[in-house]
Amino acid sequence: MKKFIPFGAALAGIALSAAACSAPTSGSAVSTSSPATQPAPAATASAPAPSAGWGLAVQGGGDRIKAAGLDVLRAEGAAEHFHAHLDVLVDGKPVTVPADIGFSFNSAGQPNGISALHSHDETGIIHIEAPTAGVTYTLGQFLTEWGVLDGTDANPGTAHSAQDGWKVAVNGVPHDGKISDVVLKAHDEIVLFHGAAPSPLPASFTFPSGL
Repeated sequence: MKKFIPFGAALAGIALSAAACSAPTSGSAVSTSSPATQPAPAATASAPAPSAGWGLAVQGGGDRIKAAGLDVLRAEGAAEHFHAHLDVLVDGKPVTVPADIGFSFNSAGQPNGISALHSHDETGIIHIEAPTAGVTYTLGQFLTEWGVLDGTDANPGTAHSAQDGWKVAVNGVPHDGKISDVVLKAHDEIVLFHGAAPSPLPASFTFPSGL
């Protein structure tokens, strides 16, 4: 698993990593320890997982954080710390949720900022590590940071399609209303899908110990 070098002199002692976080301390640093992970649902050989457009563009990460209405921070916050899990499926085929959503990078590809809302790996675990307690974070903000479902592709069900036609379930219960309005809560299992709903709808996720 890749790890990133420290931000530099301005952020001495603060390193951002593509590994998952540990229990929060003072918020002055980000742990590089890796917990056990749960694999994402596997696609069958005859039905390959969709990939086009779902990867994370490193360039513009900071701008996407700001577009989501969030701040680019120097380190993960410690006032609020919880995790949710996201599965994305298109016509029953799983989409990989990339690592490093909610990070900003410099021109050399090194991390120089992080959002309170982010991912560390490809397990679909969403990390909320915020400097202020009680702030609400949504699925729409996470999708904005990812840079997907932005309405720039007229074809339905693609990575950059409009959000119309997409549906979401939380803990096995279909959500009525806009997918972007889903509020992220501790240990929620969120299933975002286009096409036929998974059967049965996943109602929970086994988080690694400590998350």
